[in-house]
Amino acid sequence: MKSKYRNIFLAFGIVAVIIMMFTFDMDYNELWSNLKRAGYYFPLIILLWVFVYLLNATSWYQIIRDGKKAYVPFWRVYKLSISGFALNYVTPVGLMGGEPYRIMELKPFIGVERATSSVILYVMMHISSHFCFWIAAVVIYICFYPVNLIMGIVMALILIFCLFFAVLFIRGYRSGMAVAFVRICSKIPILKKYAANIAEKYSDQLKAIDQQIALLHQKRKRTFYTALSLEFAARVLSCMEVWLILNILTTDVSFIDCVLIVAFSSLLANLLFFMPMQIGGREGGFALAVGGLSMSGAYGVYTALITRVRELIWIIIGLALMKIGNKK
Repeated sequence: MKSKYRNIFLAFGIVAVIIMMFTFDMDYNELWSNLKRAGYYFPLIILLWVFVYLLNATSWYQIIRDGKKAYVPFWRVYKLSISGFALNYVTPVGLMGGEPYRIMELKPFIGVERATSSVILYVMMHISSHFCFWIAAVVIYICFYPVNLIMGIVMALILIFCLFFAVLFIRGYRSGMAVAFVRICSKIPILKKYAANIAEKYSDQLKAIDQQIALLHQKRKRTFYTALSLEFAARVLSCMEVWLILNILTTDVSFIDCVLIVAFSSLLANLLFFMPMQIGGREGGFALAVGGLSMSGAYGVYTALITRVRELIWIIIGLALMKIGNKK
């Protein structure tokens, strides 16, 4: 990628971080006292995400390789994963900054079509792991907690929601998503003109991308399920963060509780996907999820606070990595 384009992504990320820091809804003295309360747990939480991002990068690397020789080093894929997530965190609607950045950085290594298809496939895999995780959380809740009528209805609605979108993604894996995505954009008034131009100008490339997407599911099932399993494992590993935070406040919490808290809070936060860093949705989701497990709502607020600070630190790391290791 040319330096000027990289600098545009970097400048956008820096501006977003500055805005978020000035609009942080907490006194900085109170924030510092809460971080001191976390003690040595906080560095452990930061370190934990080294391994979470490692699983994410390995999943994407499996898709890029697709059983073939890799023309891009793993360390670069790892770096681009962290930077891509950093850009997505600060982008309203999500998946609007990190994915174009990853494609442009991968293009010199594997070409625009393969770079695009690998990024689209990884995004689909990342989202699919969400649905798998939420379905698993519903099953865990039913097995380990009493279910009354209201909770039964809520669990059924979550299950229907996840299964509906899981079916859509399975269809996308079988036939590709690029052409369908452009077709959907062509029906949106603001994007209609641009989508029609892309569909006409890049028709062959879009079909080639869809063929590569479908090929992974049809012919490379081992790669497909390995990548999906790694993404699911990353999601489960990230629950350790909540377990570490809650152990600062209480010892009466199990890892299963933390899985449910992360699952249901992330579900609510993703329903508010249009907010940068899912501001508000994350805090509310943690408070509701913790309250639903008969814990103090204050635990949820504190957990959301520490999580938000961790995200901010990794955003800064991701933006810094954009300027490291970019020699031709």
